[in-house]
Formats: sequence, structure tokens, C-alpha cells
Amino acid sequence: MTIKQLSVFIENREGSLGEVAQKLAENRINIISLSLADTSDYGMLRMIVSDPKKAKTVLKEAGFSAMITEVIAVKVANEMGNLSQLLNCFADMNISIEYMYALATNKDASIIMKITDVEKGVKTLLDKGFELVCNDEAVKING
Repeated sequence: MTIKQLSVFIENREGSLGEVAQKLAENRINIISLSLADTSDYGMLRMIVSDPKKAKTVLKEAGFSAMITEVIAVKVANEMGNLSQLLNCFADMNISIEYMYALATNKDASIIMKITDVEKGVKTLLDKGFELVCNDEAVKING
């Protein structure tokens, strides 16, 4: 119950983000969700895409450093307190969240998370009644 996330190191310069988007578009790879964090020298672009393996190959061939990481996507209804309940599940199990960002869907929002113990985190969330999103579902909903 994980999603493959594409992470790309990009130079912190004008046009580099556009180059990534253009390469993906030229190869008919849809960006489902993304997060960009930057420093003075480079940016870390994290994306959920329609074909992560192909995207990694295409971007590496274009000179970008890209890798695939397993993350989880948890559906969270837009109701007060739901995010707190989700985060408390991890705190109770001593699982750290390395980073997170949102994935919008037609019905719900989902939170993409990189956590320290994916197997334990997935089991905990399923035991607590949370619904996880798989790659195919994310692409189908947003593709």
C-alpha cells in the first residue's frame, strides 16, 4: 500500500523546473502532485507521476539526478481534527514523519508522507481505519 514518488534534484536557476515539466510532458507523463523545497544552490522536487519508472529514465537521460522513493498516501476527510488524529497515530507508534505534502482528489484530500517505518506505519493506519491510496488510484482519479 505504498506509492512510488519521484524525487529530482534541480539547480536553483531560472527555467530548471520548467525543463523537468517539459521533459515529462514530451513523454506523456502526468504530474499528479508535487512539492518543491529549495536551498540557495538546488531544489528537491518530489512528485507523484503517472509513470515513475519512465519519468526517472527520461529525466536521467536529460541530465537530472532522479530517484524513486516509497511513500504512503493517506486519505483524510476535510473535517476538523482528522489531521491531528492521523499524526497522533504515528506519534503513538514512535514513527517519525520526514516530510509530507497534499494530493487532492475528487472526494478527499490525501497526505503524501515519507515516514521512518513504512511497514509499521501502514499497518497502524489500516488498524485505525484509515484508507490508503495506491499508485493506480492516484493516477486514475487525477489522470
